[in-house]
Amino acid sequence: MTHVPDIALNDGNTIPQIGLGVWQAENGAQTQEAVEAALKAGYRHIDTAAVYKNEDSVGAAITASGVPREELFITTKLWNSDQGEGNVRPALEKSLERLGLSYVDLYLIHWPMPARDLIVETWKELEVLKSEGLIRSIGVSNFRVEDLEKLASEGLTTPVLNQIELHPGLLQTELRDYGKAHDIRIESWSPIGGSRGSVLDNPVLIELANKHGKSTAQIAIRWHIQNNLIVIPKSVKEERIQENFDVFDFELSPEDITAINDIGDNNRSGPDPATMNIS
Repeated sequence: MTHVPDIALNDGNTIPQIGLGVWQAENGAQTQEAVEAALKAGYRHIDTAAVYKNEDSVGAAITASGVPREELFITTKLWNSDQGEGNVRPALEKSLERLGLSYVDLYLIHWPMPARDLIVETWKELEVLKSEGLIRSIGVSNFRVEDLEKLASEGLTTPVLNQIELHPGLLQTELRDYGKAHDIRIESWSPIGGSRGSVLDNPVLIELANKHGKSTAQIAIRWHIQNNLIVIPKSVKEERIQENFDVFDFELSPEDITAINDIGDNNRSGPDPATMNIS
């Protein structure tokens, strides 16, 4: 079975460097079959969220797989409307019920929602739930430097990671540098650029794919791996799920990495965290 590196988190836990994302995977057979295929292929890290509306299918796949719970790393996320004191615990409990789990390995605040300004009180709720064992690690998603600084200024626990849109067309240098300086791991969502920003037809990636005998998606994912990023490519096709996982038998050269870095920047596919305020 493919050996996936474990990345150390600042709370003493570890996370598999590659996982399966299930954003936009339909609840029911599509999600369940995708997760089962991933677990069969050797994935042990699954990333979902309350707003994806497919946590119960993820849970069904976990049960059907027979993989021991202690081998799995399951992430879910707190949706925007559930931020604030008194809302977090019920939201987490509902997620756990849908997943069929007694705890999650990682719970993330999904968006900072700056217009609501609830991240400090929300984070304090996460700290309590972690202390009770319902969450192993706590982190954030789509946070900007100013959002992370807000938590730091309150003397609160440092998030273990920040899950952000990151791909060869959106380098997120400032957030990556901040994470490195403050021991906050960076996890890449939409790692090949998403539906509006895909870099898979970029001539640089095509040339490197031909050079290494790999697909352009594998080149992009390998770029994340070699940049010490955690990466969660999404697919519901078994062959693509396997392909995305098959990235540990080759290595990009420093020149390859530089060429990918030079593709471009600021090609955002998803919402801008500064203005994303949907509840």
